[in-house]
Order: sequence, then C-alpha cells, then structure tokens
Amino acid sequence: MPRLRLTREGPVAVLTLTRPEARNAVDKAMMEEMRAALAEIEGDPALRVAVLTGEGSVFCAGMDLAGFVAGDQPGITEPDRFAGFVGSDRSKPFIAAVNGPALAGGFELMLACDLAVAVPEARFGLPEVQLGLIAAGGGAARLGAIVPPVIAAEMALTGDPIPAERALELGLLNAVVPGDALMDRALAIARRIATAAPDAVAATRRIMRAARFGGEAAGWDETDRQWATISTSDNAREGTSAFVAKRKPVFR
Repeated sequence: MPRLRLTREGPVAVLTLTRPEARNAVDKAMMEEMRAALAEIEGDPALRVAVLTGEGSVFCAGMDLAGFVAGDQPGITEPDRFAGFVGSDRSKPFIAAVNGPALAGGFELMLACDLAVAVPEARFGLPEVQLGLIAAGGGAARLGAIVPPVIAAEMALTGDPIPAERALELGLLNAVVPGDALMDRALAIARRIATAAPDAVAATRRIMRAARFGGEAAGWDETDRQWATISTSDNAREGTSAFVAKRKPVFR
C-alpha cells in the first residue's frame, strides 16, 4: 500500500503522508517513496514549491518503532538522513502543513521544511530520550539554531512536547490556523513563492540555511557565491527590466 501521495496544484506540489492507521510513522518503504517523490519534484521545472502534510489527525509520529525493533531504520545515518528527507539536497522550498501532532521524526520533518503552518491541536516534541534513543533526524542538531538553546535543551532532554501556540511564540511556525483553513494558508504561501524567479528562490533558500546552521559568516560566504551567478542570470535581467517597464515579469 502506498505511503505517500503526490498531487499538483498548478506550480505547487502537495506531498501527503498516507499511513494514518500508523499515525503516519516512517518506515523504509515510506523512505523509498519519499526519495522518489523528491526526485520527481526536483526534476519537474513546472513545480516551484511544495507542501508536506499528513493524512488523518496526525502529521507524523516519527519512526515506525515496531519496524525499528525488527531492524528497520529509515535512513537515520544515510546521506539524505531520516525518511530520505531531512538531509536531502533540495532546491525548492517546502512548507509543512502540520495537521496534528508532529513528534520525534515528525517534528524533525517539519524542522527540515522552510516554512510551517499548523492547526491549534498540533503538538511538537522530541520524546526520543524517553525511549532510550536520541533525536537523530536533526532535532538535537538543529533545534538550538532556531529557538533559544535553553528551550531546545528542555525539549530534547525532557522529551516533553509543546503546544502549537507555544511553537508559534518560539518562531517555529508561521501561523496557527483552524483545520479547515490549513491547506488554504499553506497553498497561499506556496503560490506567492511560485510567482518569484525560481533560481533566485533556490539561491536565497541556500543563503538562509547556510546562515541558520553555519552562522552569519557562512551566510555571507554563500551570498557571495550565489550573487556571482544570480546577478547575471536571465531571470535577473527579466525581473529588473520588467520593473523598469512597469510590466509583470515572465520568469523561466
């Protein structure tokens, strides 16, 4: 049975985790489907941005623990990391539309996205230490670069989750919206991003992530690298010429 569903909303890809009976837990089969879906999204120039969400009342409960006990570790130490997603080399932005609890690897999937919106019922946490494990999908490594280190330590060392409103206060979310408005909000953000030049979006994403995880100096180094290419690109000429001519740009 498929673990993922990939649909298209114009220039927006919608990637849905489809194991609601298992709280959308990630196993190796889902990881392989994720890799294939990401390759399809990256390889399709008509797709500019993607939304990641879950089917049912849970976004993702993390790694399938029954599978883990049986020896199934879905990409924990592989180059593209947990679920084939958190360490993947993506150029297109992802927006997490968090439809319910995002715990352990589910929280790490959200952290690996570029933006996130959630329903009020969502909860976020890294309970791995309470299971004798560690947050190996980026939670322990990334969370302290996003929220104050003492908050990250409390979440990672106690395993206690936080509610959606607290996640919004901490800057983990762009918005908290009712369930019936979740996809509309995520798609609205995605469609706005899709109007921009795709190479400029990809370059900006790389700069921001370099600064987020490597510090300001890393961000400046990446800025210099990206500017050398973007400043002379066809889309830069089109965008600036369109602005001067007071017309809508047509980006390639």
